[in-house]
Amino acid sequence: MSAASPPVQAVIATNRFGLGARPGEIKRASSDPRGFLKAQVRPQGADQPPGQYRSAEQMLAAFGDYKDARKKIKKSSSADDLKQQKRAAFFEMRRGGEWQELLGRDRLAATTQASFRERWTRFWANHFTVSGRKPAIAFLTGPFEREAIRPHVFGRFEDMLMASTHHPGMLLFLDQSASIGPGSMVGGRGRRGLNENLAREILELHTVGIGAGYSQADVTEFARALTGWSFDNGRDGLPARPFVFKTAWHEPGQRTVMGRRYPEGGEEQGGAILKDLAAHPATARHVSTKIARHFTADEPPPALVDRLEQTWKKTGGSLDKVALALIDSPEAWEAEPRKFKTPSEFVISSWRAFGDAPDEPQQVIRPMEALGQRPLSAPSPKGWPEEAAQWAAPAEILKRINLAQTLVAQAPPALEPGAVAAEALGPMQGEKLATALARAESRPQALAVLLMSPEFQRR
Repeated sequence: MSAASPPVQAVIATNRFGLGARPGEIKRASSDPRGFLKAQVRPQGADQPPGQYRSAEQMLAAFGDYKDARKKIKKSSSADDLKQQKRAAFFEMRRGGEWQELLGRDRLAATTQASFRERWTRFWANHFTVSGRKPAIAFLTGPFEREAIRPHVFGRFEDMLMASTHHPGMLLFLDQSASIGPGSMVGGRGRRGLNENLAREILELHTVGIGAGYSQADVTEFARALTGWSFDNGRDGLPARPFVFKTAWHEPGQRTVMGRRYPEGGEEQGGAILKDLAAHPATARHVSTKIARHFTADEPPPALVDRLEQTWKKTGGSLDKVALALIDSPEAWEAEPRKFKTPSEFVISSWRAFGDAPDEPQQVIRPMEALGQRPLSAPSPKGWPEEAAQWAAPAEILKRINLAQTLVAQAPPALEPGAVAAEALGPMQGEKLATALARAESRPQALAVLLMSPEFQRR
């Protein structure tokens, strides 16, 4: 293990633990890098994006109104007018909801003085992925993160698991709101049946992990226990309710999941299983491995995984204590950067290095789409991959080169490349990079060279 010197530790604190150094941040962290990070761990959870946003309940009601309006348009319009009006109504909703949410969360990431807290939050948002690739879900991705993730990132894992599973964003994303027990009061009507998506992903992704030894029978039994967990979207004049337990949809009977028996009990049956999964030793191992991988290396140090796992078990999944254990782990402070930045990390750290932030939604959406990582739109319930193999292929590097020129063109005009490099990389800037910056033909070229340098691309 190559231990980092104190000056390098300040860079690690801002770039590996954080989202990239803004001007003056490395200096602020230099006196006590670990203390700089620990001060960002707080009981009230993460910061909320600046601005006023609608809650899940309000978004459900708005989407219900949009659906009702589409019915009226359909009755009174020609085919061409119908298509145009529906499209206009849909994009008006996106501009007023989802797009503003994307801008707010990335302005927070670009400007926050507590970027470890924000990186930690984004890890959990990706762990409990709700993807906005489907239009009906895109309106709930922001409320999901604000309501189910951000308040709980330094609380108990069980609380975040409960909040995420109850949220209409997750219930809709994984089709739980359409799951009906075949033996329930309405199950015999045959329109919809049992859906196992949520139960499967909770086991495989959110808690114990695929190697924990659960069976297909466990998935099915868990899915039966969760029947009835749903929401009302507020259509046809009815009030929107972000969570409702529909007794008539629930599959009656006792359940057995991973060797534990759960008596019949309506909503409480699914809740009891979730609590046991949160406390399961395999969950501690599975999630600790993901944390270590995110913060240190695609193949994380076993000693770090063990330390996080033991802290998790001792504290009952207290995420503030797990975060502090990560900060205190020597493996997380190795001098050599081993993580290749994902597209979002690259763009956000570029804004931070320039002391800049996006001003309108397309400044967030276009660069992320150009690099293949549209915010809050992961390709699957697994979330966005973060391994270098996914993002460091030659074609992906070419996309970054092209985008680097765009980011430089949008940057504040008075930036001096050498000063930006010193503020963003500190002593991690190598001699080759310093020489390349000095020999660049223009200021924009030098800044682009900085963004594409190995020192900047890794953390």
